Amino acid sequence: MKFTVARDVLAEAVNWTARTVPSRPSVPILAGIRMTAQDGILALSSFDYEISTRSEVEADIEHDGDVLVSGRLLASISKALPDQPVECSLEGAKLNVICGTAHFTLATMSVDEYPLLPHMPKVRGSIDAQVLAQAISQVSVAASADDTIPLLTGVRMEIEDDKITLLGTDRYRLAMREIAWEPAQPGISTALLVKARTLSDVAKSMTSAGRVEIAFDADLESQPNSLIGFTAGTRRTTSTLMDGDYPPVRRLFPEETAIHTVVNRHELLDAVKRVSLVAEQKTSVRLGFANNQLVLEAGQDDNAQASEVIAAQQVGGDIQTAFNPRYLESGLAVLDSDYVRFSFTDPAKPAVVTGQKEENTDQDLSFRYLIMPIRFGI
Repeated sequence: MKFTVARDVLAEAVNWTARTVPSRPSVPILAGIRMTAQDGILALSSFDYEISTRSEVEADIEHDGDVLVSGRLLASISKALPDQPVECSLEGAKLNVICGTAHFTLATMSVDEYPLLPHMPKVRGSIDAQVLAQAISQVSVAASADDTIPLLTGVRMEIEDDKITLLGTDRYRLAMREIAWEPAQPGISTALLVKARTLSDVAKSMTSAGRVEIAFDADLESQPNSLIGFTAGTRRTTSTLMDGDYPPVRRLFPEETAIHTVVNRHELLDAVKRVSLVAEQKTSVRLGFANNQLVLEAGQDDNAQASEVIAAQQVGGDIQTAFNPRYLESGLAVLDSDYVRFSFTDPAKPAVVTGQKEENTDQDLSFRYLIMPIRFGI
């Protein structure tokens, strides 16, 4: 095998593929990136039996071939190379990487022992890459990071015809985002459970594409280890779906709320960041809405304390509550509106956080963030 490729092209492709290379692989061979040079295309792939990635770039190929080398080492080298064409050639059990006066020799692993990438499921539709990325970022913040409850580390994707609803919860907060997509055929109705970490990685790595194709198996019940796939340009990712019954979290959103307040989101987010500096671990930021003002307080009597007042528009009376500052901050941060609305039924019950463009306009219900008061759990 021998090929030449532009340094930036190689570095970008290698580093995109290396994202899913496990840091502690179950078997050493899974730490590799497979490089296949054929017909003017250099394909790079990685697979750990759960997540697969593959990217393709154009290259000047002198001799076709296939090689497997350490993914993380190749990524580090490709980023450090000078800005000149990179020549790679296989000599025996070594891969020579030459760029300008820089010369590296990498040990190779057995390609024959490397697992074959899974076949991409059938494409079921497509969606704007930026819309998908924003929706995933909004919902994944609420997914659990605690692997002791694996089911809650996933994001539920409910697909009904031309609408996708994403849901994520860690029992103390719940995020739901509805987005439109273009199904390949009408009438699709299914629910998929995908690891939030995988979806977040897809969101970050495919935003440069115009559209993302979404692929999945139609009959999930009859196909164990079913896959979901994402394709953008010459890049693709597949992941096995999670098993289990996701809790019926939609019912947690109240049908009616008697009290709501509207606050400038940017002012509130900055204020939360400031007052939470004195909030010790597992303590709250207290919010008091009265007289068209929001008073934020944090800290204990015997330690540091902080308070701040910002303007608020109230409907339905005064209310006092308290939230985990990290949960409140992350929910405010993923909104993309200038104003935020808090809707309450009772101080001890969950508050629904939504965005709105202006202070006196309707709320945007496409994204809803439910947050429990401190000391309570969903």
